[in-house]
Order: sequence, then C-alpha cells, then structure tokens
Amino acid sequence: MSTGSPVEFMLGPAPEDLARADIYAVLARFFYAPADPPLLDLMANSPPLEADESTGEFARAWAGLIAACAATNENAAQDEFDALFVGVGKAPISPYLGAWLPAAVSEHPLVDLRAFLLSQGLARQQAVSEPEDHIAAVYEVMRHLILQPHASMDAQREFFRHTIWPGVPRLCAALQANEHAQLFKAVARLASAFAELENAAFEML
Repeated sequence: MSTGSPVEFMLGPAPEDLARADIYAVLARFFYAPADPPLLDLMANSPPLEADESTGEFARAWAGLIAACAATNENAAQDEFDALFVGVGKAPISPYLGAWLPAAVSEHPLVDLRAFLLSQGLARQQAVSEPEDHIAAVYEVMRHLILQPHASMDAQREFFRHTIWPGVPRLCAALQANEHAQLFKAVARLASAFAELENAAFEML
C-alpha cells in the first residue's frame, strides 16, 4: 500500500459560474475598447437566452445587445466609444467606478480597492497606467475571482458589494441617458440587469 499523500481532486467551476464569468468577460471587453468586427459579429450571431420570471429582464437586455451589435459597424462603434469615454478634454462618461460611488460607500475607494486586490494576490502591472477602478478591470477581477478555485464566495460578494454594486447602476443610468449612446445603451442595459441578478444571488447566500 502506498504511503504517499492521497490524490486531491479539484473540481472546476460550476456551469452557472462559468456563464457568470463569460458575462463579466463580455462586459469587460465592451468597456475596454471600441467594439471591433470580431466582437460585433460574435455578439450579433449569439443565440438568445431562455428566461424565467427572475431572469426576464436580463434575457431581454441580452437580445437587445445582439440587435444593437447587428446594427452597428466598426466606425460607428469607434465614434461612439470616443464620444462617450474620450471626448475633448474631460470624458463625458467616466469609466472609473470611483467616480460613481456614493460618498457614503467609502472615503478612499481606490485605496480600499487596492487593499482588496493585494489580499487576493492581485496588483496592477507596472506597464499599465489605468487606475484599478476602470470598469473593465473591475469586471476582469470579478471574472478572476469566479474562476479561481481558491477564491471564496465571500470574496466575490465583498468585491461585488463594495466595488460593483454601488457604482455600476449609476454609470449605466448615465450611459442610457446620454445622447451619444446607441450601442452602449444596450451594453448599459445588460450590465445593469446583470448587476441586479448578481445582487439578488448574493443576498440569498
């Protein structure tokens, strides 16, 4: 009989968690840079989602993003992204969640975010100039937490409750109200509906 250590089986993420991670990845990509033809084609040809009473708005938002991508081309996507997030001088819409957090949430949101990332063994690369609270980076961190086998659900919930939930709905509302937003009205609707689903799920834990 072998006296070695027993084999340790590591279970991968559940299918629903893989689906969550995929949604975070899609949203991160839209907020990271203007949508290019591969992204637009991928989304335009995505299948619709089946929905129940609790996920109906999310499924409708997904269908809306599919339609918006099908109606958009690369040049229009570039112009819209620049009009919303670049602008002349100050960007009309800040992609940094710290700008959308109510003051009551945290006096030093970026400091708190960096401390959380450090606790998870994460840090911004030196070559990256963007602050850590860029929404695309925040979504990628959440995706990482979902897919990491050693990251706890408590860590996901803490990160969501302190970084995503207080700011994302406010950012999405600003996008949906902006006259330059076309594709991003659909992106914002999906992001908002997904945040609602995530919040409801975390409340049940």
